[in-house]
Parts: sequence; structure tokens; C-alpha cells
Amino acid sequence: MNAQTNTPADVELEITNVAHGGVFVARLEGRVVFVADTLPGERVRARITESSKKSFWRAETVEVLDASPHRQSHVWASSSIDVDPADRAGGAEFGHIELGHQRELKRQVLADSLQRFAGVESDVQVESAPGDDEREGLAWRTRVSLHVDADGNVGPYAARSHRVIPVGDLPLATDAVASAAPLDQQFKGAESVDIIAPSSTDSARIVVREPVKKGTSVAHRREQTIVERVGDREFSLDEGGFWQVHRSAAQLLTEVVQSTVDEALFDPRAANLDLYGGVGLLAAAIGDKFGSTTRITSVESSARATDHASENLSDWIGAQSITARVDAYLRGLVANSSAADRSRLEAATVVLDPPRSGAGKEVVASLAELRPAQLVYVACDPVALARDIGLFAPLGYSLTSLRAFDLFPHTHHIESVALLTRD
Repeated sequence: MNAQTNTPADVELEITNVAHGGVFVARLEGRVVFVADTLPGERVRARITESSKKSFWRAETVEVLDASPHRQSHVWASSSIDVDPADRAGGAEFGHIELGHQRELKRQVLADSLQRFAGVESDVQVESAPGDDEREGLAWRTRVSLHVDADGNVGPYAARSHRVIPVGDLPLATDAVASAAPLDQQFKGAESVDIIAPSSTDSARIVVREPVKKGTSVAHRREQTIVERVGDREFSLDEGGFWQVHRSAAQLLTEVVQSTVDEALFDPRAANLDLYGGVGLLAAAIGDKFGSTTRITSVESSARATDHASENLSDWIGAQSITARVDAYLRGLVANSSAADRSRLEAATVVLDPPRSGAGKEVVASLAELRPAQLVYVACDPVALARDIGLFAPLGYSLTSLRAFDLFPHTHHIESVALLTRD
């Protein structure tokens, strides 16, 4: 027993199912325990790491007593079960699970989220990205951010901590990123070291980031511009700006968003919107699909991203980019739109790609009041997506179609594209 908490330090647990967040569920004396580095059907010896919550505890697997047939040798030795839990590198929490079964577990999380938060039954499958099966889910990250400790050592954080773990390789990184990563160098005084491999070049670049000075913000950092290529189109963005991490994600999401839009509901003259638009990737997908006269407004809170979006969307006569928080922008439309504006908004297609936290109650309410014809929702978190679908339902929008993609192999993350239409 732990003398301070009266909590058993190591316990034997039977793992019953998967939970959101890359952990798995067991029960101990009636209490839920979320356990890392295991999978359903296993019996493990686990170390309790957090017992302050009344409703649940957390634990790390120390030893596998009865292994699942879906367990494999971890794809990253630095995260292996053989490493002490405190020293396991984070960022590949599903790496001990056979790739196809990872997707089945992600499917279960998505289906369970939809049922619990939206009351929707779904048989959606999680699809692989091009090339991933051939590479066994490795070599997909075009961007890696390494942290720097007080001694200048670089590496990922340990799982569920902020302690830097030096590592000897980066198996999830593309060849260009992996070969350029300065894993054996020191960067004393730096905050992080980013390795970025834009699709427009064959090489990677290293960006050493210094701590942000007091009184300034990350937004004021000077950034070099890079170019990403999607098909025949090029997108400029800051080297630290948001871009899809998987080497195939930008092309895949472009094609999926294009195919998800209900063409019968699309009006190129409507007040179409691209919310959380970044540098214009999905607005460009709509423009390429429906022609150069398509009207679409991309809304993004980052002024630098908006500047790039203006350039990237210059091929479309009706495209514009606005720097604004999405919630504030939509509030303005609700409050100030004329009858003619409302008519164009009601005919609109809205693409939204919110951060992991989702769109949220206020944005959902504003969109429902504006009554666009259809919503194409791109989501990187299944719970946030399901919650928002549940919020839309009583406001007149139903889930029409859904696809899910494994754009983050060997992690618990998943990307989904949903179509919601007015009832």
C-alpha cells in the first residue's frame, strides 16, 4: 500500500474495453481505472499513478500477464513495455497494437461517442491513408516538435508528462524528417526544435525556437514561409503554421471534402463559408470542385494564416479571407445580416475544421440560426464531433454521412468528415 494515499502501488487488472484518449478500462473494487499501454482482453500488472479522483484512477502497465492476440512488439523501442513507465516516450501510445486492430479500436471509440453524445448508431469504418499499410503505419509525420530540457537535451516528452526523453530514432517521421532530426545534439536555452519537411522539397528544415520573451506572444514570432503542394496547387504558409501532419492528409481531405458536399445543395453564388480556415486548404478544395466563380469566405483567427490564405485563394474571384474568431464572426452575421444576406446564407455550404475541442455550443447555435443548407464538419476528436452533432440535432440538423480516417497511425487520434443537412 502507498503510505500517503492508502492506494496499492501495483495491482493486477483485467482490461475490458478501450476509452477515448489512448487508454483502456479496468475496474478495481468497483472503481474505474484508466490504464495505458495495454488493450482489451489482457490481464496486466499495473502501477497506479493517479488516485486523487473519486470516480476514477489512472495506471501504467508494468507487466503483461496474459497478452492479447493483437499485441505486437512496439514499433518504437523508446515506448516499449520493457521501459519503465516514467521513461517511455510519448506520441505512439497505440504502437504495441497490430495496425488493423488499432483502427478497430478507433472505430469503437467513434461509434461509442456518437451513441453516447448524439444518440446516433453508426457502423462507420476507419479507413487507412494511402501508403500506410505498405509502410506498416510508419514514416508518415512530416512535422515533429522536439522539446528541450534545462540541460539542452532534445526529445519527446514522456507519456503524460513534461519530462524530456532522449531517443535514438523517430519511426513515425518521414525519412526526410527522421534523417534530419538532431537527436544527438544539445540546444541549451532553446524551447523546442521543430523538424519540418514541406511537400514541395525533398529535404527537411530545422527550426530552433527560443522561449517567448515576457510581454510578447507566439503570434509575434518571425516565421519563414514554406510551400506545401497538394496535387497541382501550392499553398504558402509560415513554417510554424498549421498544416496537416500526415504526408497524405492534405490531398486526402481535399478529395473527401469535395466528395462529401451534396452537389444538389451546393450554390456557388451563396455565402459559402470555410470556418477555422487556416491557409485556405479546404476553401480551395471547394473552389476547385465548383469553379473559379465560387463565392467562399475563409475565416481564421491567425492574421498570418489569413494573409497566406488571401494569396492561396487568389484564383477564385469570389474568395476572400477574414481574420476573426469564428464565434465572433458568426455572432456578427446573426446580428447584422440583411434579409438578402440571410437568403444567401441559407443557401450556403459551410465547411468547418475546428480545433480538437470542437466547434462548441455557441458556434453551433449561431450556425443553426443562420440555417445554411449543409455543413461539412472535419473533426480530429471523436467526442467533440459527437457532442456537436448532438447539439445540432434539436436545432434542425441531422448527420447525413460520415467517413473516418486513420491519419495518425500508432496513436489514438482519428480524423472524421461528417455531412449535416437541414431536417
